Amino acid sequence: MQEDTILKTRDGAVMTLTLNRPAAFNSFTRPMAAALQAGLDEAANDKSIRCVVLTGTGKAFCAGQDLKEVTASDAPPLEDFVHGTYNTTVRKMRSLQKPLISAVNGVAAGAGANLALAADLCVASENAKFIQAFSKIGLIPDSGGTWMLPKLIGLQRATALAFLGTPVTASDAVTMGMIHRAVPDEDFNTEVAALAKKLAGMPTHGLALTKAAFNAAFNQSLDAHLDTEMKHQAEASRTDDYAEGVAAFLEKRKPSFQGH
Repeated sequence: MQEDTILKTRDGAVMTLTLNRPAAFNSFTRPMAAALQAGLDEAANDKSIRCVVLTGTGKAFCAGQDLKEVTASDAPPLEDFVHGTYNTTVRKMRSLQKPLISAVNGVAAGAGANLALAADLCVASENAKFIQAFSKIGLIPDSGGTWMLPKLIGLQRATALAFLGTPVTASDAVTMGMIHRAVPDEDFNTEVAALAKKLAGMPTHGLALTKAAFNAAFNQSLDAHLDTEMKHQAEASRTDDYAEGVAAFLEKRKPSFQGH
């Protein structure tokens, strides 16, 4: 019987996708990646889902690639894994038009660390660590690591982490701007659930447009980006949530957003 490598649960408008290979520290195999990508597609296509949480079971969030898979005698070239397992997953995460939280419950190493950083908001338990472990086996940070890390923490810090593979604690990751929050272990699940519920109740179409604008900003001049902002703002202004937000403000009541 094939192991259930991705667990899917629902709590109202929140879907949680849980990496579920705890004996292997949730390291990725191709079937696991396919299951995660299918979960992200399901979330993207289901209008009743308004926030997604990505987390792991056991002591680790994700240890990156399962090296037994890539070193098997019949394994394809490494770039096939990078493309199919990681690049495809990161693209789905960054294009998901709903808030995506990575809830880092433990060690996030290698590709696991960079998948965590690809989420919109990364929340980590205080015992979590982020490790760019690639240099220890002669590789480079993938899964968007060389693109994302310098933008989050600066070139010098990113280079040091990539070259040296130094573990970064959750509290240090907050200080250097790598992640959103570090939460005491005993409060971790409660805090993640509260954040997900809050995001799910917000004008999620507008949040998706904000995410799209942030994605575009990395590749545009200010002049071009002002036009991008204007386009997304125009779309946001035509949503029911915008009309509801303005009406609630004027009527001095709490808005009821529907995500469209």
